[in-house]
Amino acid sequence: MLLTTRRTAVLALCLAANLCLAQAVAPPAASVRVRGTVQSVAPGLLTVKDRGGEVVQLVLPDALPVSEVYPLAMGDIQPGSFIGTAAMPQADGSERAIAVMVFPESARGVGEGHRPFDLLPQSTMTNATVADVVTATNGRTLQLKYKDGARAIVVPPDAPIVSFRPGDRSLLVPGASVSLTAQMVGDKPTISRISAGRNGFALPY
Repeated sequence: MLLTTRRTAVLALCLAANLCLAQAVAPPAASVRVRGTVQSVAPGLLTVKDRGGEVVQLVLPDALPVSEVYPLAMGDIQPGSFIGTAAMPQADGSERAIAVMVFPESARGVGEGHRPFDLLPQSTMTNATVADVVTATNGRTLQLKYKDGARAIVVPPDAPIVSFRPGDRSLLVPGASVSLTAQMVGDKPTISRISAGRNGFALPY
């Protein structure tokens, strides 16, 4: 078995539900996200302990590319940057960033817009262009613009700022922080995309 019995059942149900939705709307194929820490790597297999503490085994395809997520500074976010920010709504109606991803220029426009996000209950994701960066006592506020609207999101000083670049399988070592998507291929959960941190760097989402 590549997964514990309970995890296999949950994953299969999630994939089945997502597949029905995908077929009703449009491709791509259904997938689920796993965030966690690498426990071991074997030929064609990756074992990960997820955020809930459950250990799962997934097929690691030979040709699967690996992305490296690495840290940046707040100063790397400038007007004109295209970013994705996970955020939580606040009681006063504002939004507070959990983390910010600065996209490389080659990924400009990917997923543009504002939507719910699965990181935390009620969390959101906004992919947009930075119109302005305003310094305030509680952090910096990003004035964001996207095709269908605009948003202001406060980035507290402790919020991780990251970007990504092509990596390789040397990143996939025990203890590495990873975020991946998996699909059922036949009866086996198979990784379709994976990002990892280097030298113990923890991915924020």
